[in-house]
Amino acid sequence: MSESARAAAGKPDRKRGFFGRIALFIRQVIDELRKVVWPTMNELWTYFTVVVVFIVAIMAFTGALDFAFNRAIMWLFA
Repeated sequence: MSESARAAAGKPDRKRGFFGRIALFIRQVIDELRKVVWPTMNELWTYFTVVVVFIVAIMAFTGALDFAFNRAIMWLFA
């Protein structure tokens, strides 16, 4: 049972010093990392590809808008 679970169960929590709180935090982080379901290499490459394609699409869209607005402003003021 983790430290926070004991406190939630009604057991009194003792006052911790600075280093005690740091140690408790690190223990809780390690406990949470053990619960993580890490992606497989195949899933990781799929996620990577989706992100890169999305970024390229947004860059193309922003570039097209920039080009269109640039042409419009140059036509308007030239």
